[in-house]
Amino acid sequence: MIILLLLLVPVAEIAVFVQVGSRIGVGMTVMLVVLSAVAGIWLVRLQGFATAARVQAMLARGESPALGMLEGLALLVAGVLLIIPGFLTDIAAFILLIPPLRRWIIRFYLRRVHLDTGVAYPRPPDSPGKTGSGRPPLEGESHRED
Repeated sequence: MIILLLLLVPVAEIAVFVQVGSRIGVGMTVMLVVLSAVAGIWLVRLQGFATAARVQAMLARGESPALGMLEGLALLVAGVLLIIPGFLTDIAAFILLIPPLRRWIIRFYLRRVHLDTGVAYPRPPDSPGKTGSGRPPLEGESHRED
């Protein structure tokens, strides 16, 4: 499947380049590719910081950061797709940059592989040794060395 994609994507990108270039000219086509890459990389950077902050907040609340981390991975994929010159890869990247579509794609993938992202850290309400961050304490033995 991956080998087929590696063969089909460049051929499809070349076909689109030829079609777009014949309609708007070579210079405008190159300018569109460069402009979409610059705009896309800026959006990836902006959303990447927001996703990192969301993952940190999830961890602070004691929630599983799985969905947030998968969003970060989707943004990384979007960044790679934006680096690859072409209109089809840019369209795929921009789809991943739209937060509701990105989350829908991630949830669709998780349902397909039967994973659950709604798991939070188990924590009894009045457990001894509860940390202020909302996360459960680490279990284990320790001793002090002075």
